[in-house]
Amino acid sequence: MANDWTPQSWRDKPVLQVPEYRDLDALADVEKSLAEFPPLVFAGEARKLKKQLADVAHGNAFLLQGGDCAESFAEHSADNIRDFFRVMLQMAVVLTYAAASPVVKVGRVAGQFAKPRSSSTETQGGVELPSYRGDIVNDIEFVESARMPDPGRQLKAYRQSAATLNLLRAFAQGGYANLEHVHRWTQDFLADSPASERYEELSARIAESLAFMRACGLNPDTVPQLRMTDFFTSHEALLLGYEQALTRVDSTSGDWYATSGHFLWIGDRTRQPDHAHVEFCRGVKNPIGMKCGPSLDVDEMLRLIDVLNPDNEAGRLTLICRFGAEKVGDHLPQLVRAVEREGKTVVWSCDPMHGNTVKATSGYKTRPFDLILKEVQSFMAVHRAEGTHAGGVHVEMTGQNVTECTGGVREITDADLHDRYHTQCDPRLNAEQALELAFLIAEGLKKEREARGEPTPVIAAE
Repeated sequence: MANDWTPQSWRDKPVLQVPEYRDLDALADVEKSLAEFPPLVFAGEARKLKKQLADVAHGNAFLLQGGDCAESFAEHSADNIRDFFRVMLQMAVVLTYAAASPVVKVGRVAGQFAKPRSSSTETQGGVELPSYRGDIVNDIEFVESARMPDPGRQLKAYRQSAATLNLLRAFAQGGYANLEHVHRWTQDFLADSPASERYEELSARIAESLAFMRACGLNPDTVPQLRMTDFFTSHEALLLGYEQALTRVDSTSGDWYATSGHFLWIGDRTRQPDHAHVEFCRGVKNPIGMKCGPSLDVDEMLRLIDVLNPDNEAGRLTLICRFGAEKVGDHLPQLVRAVEREGKTVVWSCDPMHGNTVKATSGYKTRPFDLILKEVQSFMAVHRAEGTHAGGVHVEMTGQNVTECTGGVREITDADLHDRYHTQCDPRLNAEQALELAFLIAEGLKKEREARGEPTPVIAAE
């Protein structure tokens, strides 16, 4: 089946969620330019991620995937990237300690610019305009000139992705991720937070362990893993012309890789087995994710697994479940049992964000923290009951002190949402809520280890 695949074979398939560009010649010129640009990521990096995800699939690691709902041109800054990276490190430290196993860190960053929409148009005050589809397509401002899809925005998205990747690589490999700096990662606005208190207690324990290791001759100078980390990027493969332009043949293997990001996923709206997005993703060798919502039945899931991972390669396919807190028990068990029955090897990950979006009385779109937590806990409980590995979480979060999701230790209310509601699209956990969620997930990982009869570390009490 793969023999008939080319980077452009998706163009012969039905395609959904496509912007309606007025100037197709300008679009073709942009895609031609992108095809001549250097790759953003490299095949060897994607293979490294796939190997680490294979460990997750086999129950020996945990996947932490998080970042913006949709990246913004306006909010692109070194401080925002640093703050996001720091929260990811904090969460990973908490989860690593709880699971006593590696945490694979994947950001929704350096490419997460396009967004699917439930409608191709939006109406305000009797005026109908194209829907906002992310900064790579058009602008969020509700005026005709801003909402017209502009292919030139793809060039800006590429350049912003390159700059973001450059800084992330510097942070990950240049010493910022040194575990001996674990105390320094606490952000100022967490200082009086219960989440910060728990984190500081955990940091002290890690510092004690590092002091013991140093006394034994193991330190960041002799053990590189203590001073640097692997950090990968991901985004939804939605704008297929952009993805095609950045798909290249790996000179060492002869395989095709999407070089726009290490990990691509297919959304719940575009996972039709005979459509363009599945066609494109089946041919690239990157790790691939697929969103699994309530409308996905067992037969379609198994068909998609066969299309996207015909060789049953560990680490190739991640199933990202997004049912809503009240629907996990109705949908997840049958999917897990079918995968086990058919002998398929996948990573199971939980997206507790998209199924728990509500409209607050204040009019803002929000996500209650208690529902986010409930979906994660239900996801982990199903896997404990089935004897399978709850492999990861996929969250929309930011390092900024926003007020977009209600609840959490500071008990953000509907009335607080207007204070710092900055998202381009969907509400995100702020840094404090993300860290709190990591501690609560850690408790679930403890239970998973206890169920396997393994010793568990003590997690700081609330």
